[in-house]
Amino acid sequence: MSEQKHLEQLIEKLRQTQQDIEEALEEIFEKKRKQFQYSIEAGKVIFDNTIKQFHRKSKVGWLSYLVNAKLSTILTAPIIYAMAIPIVLLDLTVTIYQHICFRVYKIPIVKRNQYIVIDHQHLAYLNAIEKLNCVYCGYGNGVIAYAREIFSCTEQYWCPIKHAEHHLWQHKRSDKFFDYGDVDSYRKQLAELRKDWSDDRKDVSSEERS
Repeated sequence: MSEQKHLEQLIEKLRQTQQDIEEALEEIFEKKRKQFQYSIEAGKVIFDNTIKQFHRKSKVGWLSYLVNAKLSTILTAPIIYAMAIPIVLLDLTVTIYQHICFRVYKIPIVKRNQYIVIDHQHLAYLNAIEKLNCVYCGYGNGVIAYAREIFSCTEQYWCPIKHAEHHLWQHKRSDKFFDYGDVDSYRKQLAELRKDWSDDRKDVSSEERS
């Protein structure tokens, strides 16, 4: 068996394992939903009324929260929240970029709401400041993941070549990229790879591909 074939088999096993992990996680989350008595309806988290009352009783007021906060936390808060400016700009610019360019290149649009998930504000045991902190972190991490997916799609279209060495930060799309230095495959199969979104973008409808 060639090294390339062996690698392809390992990658396929990894994908299957990832799918198994996702299914196992979904089962765990379903159990957690029952344990903590909430459901998700039309994207909104719904808690049992008894649980809501318990959560409210457990909430620490925002004034008490501030009084008991460390001085270092208060002093660094403006620096942390200043990052909201470049994050919002990144969100805006990559969204405009993909909605213009991806439609031209026939690349499936990355669905923003699948990466930016903000739901901690539904927890009644969090005060206003804690909720704001959670929204900020959820938004920031979501935007980074959203932008990463957009740029990984861009790389698959324009420069699907693996690096000379393996790096831990490489995204999942790089598995199908051409080997470093393999000019024949790059020239002969580039057009085909630019259309191959089958195993990465299962959520994309046929209308978005056309």
